[in-house]
Amino acid sequence: MNKKIFSLGIFVALIVIGLDQLTKLAILNYFKGASEIVPVTSFFNLLLTWNKGVSFGIFNSGAEVTVLVLTIFPILVTMLLMVWLWQTTTKLLALGLGLIMGGALGNIIDRVRFGGVIDFLDFYVLNHHWPAFNVADSAIVLGVVLLLTESWSSKSEVSKK
Repeated sequence: MNKKIFSLGIFVALIVIGLDQLTKLAILNYFKGASEIVPVTSFFNLLLTWNKGVSFGIFNSGAEVTVLVLTIFPILVTMLLMVWLWQTTTKLLALGLGLIMGGALGNIIDRVRFGGVIDFLDFYVLNHHWPAFNVADSAIVLGVVLLLTESWSSKSEVSKK
């Protein structure tokens, strides 16, 4: 284990959790719990929406068993990512794992506190809206991109030898 690389991943995860929770608190305070849409640009709105399911509203029934499963499963995944981080030797991989762990934990906090995840970023083209998301979701996607980048660059180096 490399303590500096492990610490980098943990630091990134904590930053993501902090930013995610701060932005969600700001949205809750701004909207005071009422759903409305605030146009920001010609392609972006702020809004308050609750996702009780997974990505893109799948399993959005809000049933207690769904909330329980959607809380426990990400905790288990985060624990596995922590083990992976413990064994990581590259900064890029630590950064990616930290982003994913922080994003997962940010959304877990919402599920435990509210029974669903706060989403508020609404991007669109004409009348075609991307499903609303949040800082945690963005961190997870960026983390996955970094993991893929690391994987591709590792395979590239192996094939050169």
